[in-house]
Amino acid sequence: MATLDTPVLIGRSSSHFTRIARLFATELGVDHSFQVVRDLLSTNPEDYGGNPALRIPVLKTAQGAWFGALNVSRELWRRSNPRPRVVWPEDLDTPLLANMQELTLQAMATEVTLVMEKMAGAGEGTTHARKLRESLLNMMAWLEANASAALAALPPERSLSYLEVTLFCLVTHLEFRDVLPTASYATLNRFCQQFAQRPSASTTLFRFDV
Repeated sequence: MATLDTPVLIGRSSSHFTRIARLFATELGVDHSFQVVRDLLSTNPEDYGGNPALRIPVLKTAQGAWFGALNVSRELWRRSNPRPRVVWPEDLDTPLLANMQELTLQAMATEVTLVMEKMAGAGEGTTHARKLRESLLNMMAWLEANASAALAALPPERSLSYLEVTLFCLVTHLEFRDVLPTASYATLNRFCQQFAQRPSASTTLFRFDV
């Protein structure tokens, strides 16, 4: 059983934001336990580790709870020994890299909205849903067109980057949740195939918790 000395990661195996945290935990070798959020339509913050935003992931530690994939990933890195070279979003100091990170995260958030609206029974033909889908298509087209240059511009001495992890989780999740076909994104698929060779990718595969 997990204690306060062992971080508890709260999320879902089908969540791309949760997978970011799980990838970092595996890459960094940080011991933790995993607690599944059973009902994503719950409005009780306690079901989300106390997160008032009703979102995952959350990392519960002796020091308190960390809300969100980036906060969780940073805390996991602080707990790792040794601490490898990680390229964080604030290290992306060119428009190309900064925009690549921004649009990756925005596409992930847009996908979540589309999935949640579908779960709640909302129609996909509403004006809002059509705008969201068009926005997602635009962002994916931009990411596809700029992925090669952006990935090549990352510091070569890195062990990992938040951009690579989030991009991998986004692209692989689109097909998993049947939100958008990705076969036409050749550059993004090549990147995902390469990243999938990491042991952390094969041990954090998307699946629906039972």
